[in-house]
Amino acid sequence: MKTRILVVDDDPTVSEVVARYLERDGHEVECVGDGVEALRRALAHPPDLMVLDLMLPKIDGLQVCRKLRERWPVPVIMLTALGEEIDRVVGLETGADDYVTKPFSPRELALRVQSVLRRARGASVTGGTGVLRD
Repeated sequence: MKTRILVVDDDPTVSEVVARYLERDGHEVECVGDGVEALRRALAHPPDLMVLDLMLPKIDGLQVCRKLRERWPVPVIMLTALGEEIDRVVGLETGADDYVTKPFSPRELALRVQSVLRRARGASVTGGTGVLRD
């Protein structure tokens, strides 16, 4: 079964580029352009991961992240133009698993998605047997 990723960005060009890279990696991607629709879609069909812009119409990305975290621990990667240290700190304190600033490398973002999904699933970095010996 494909991993379902919800991309939330009010810039259709950004959403399209992100979706194309993630689909190329085998993910099922849905794109929405505002915070209200993101919450509606996420509540109706929870994604395996969300790529979330902070500056969204209707409800900003921080509020979306907070509301999601009240219900379940869906992994969130914030993708935003807000790159000051305080913005990153607030995003991570709100519950983001990773924080990527625009402009960004779509390939790096796709690799960060893989990394966050791997951690969320509890998979071994090396793909070993799951047995630890000391």
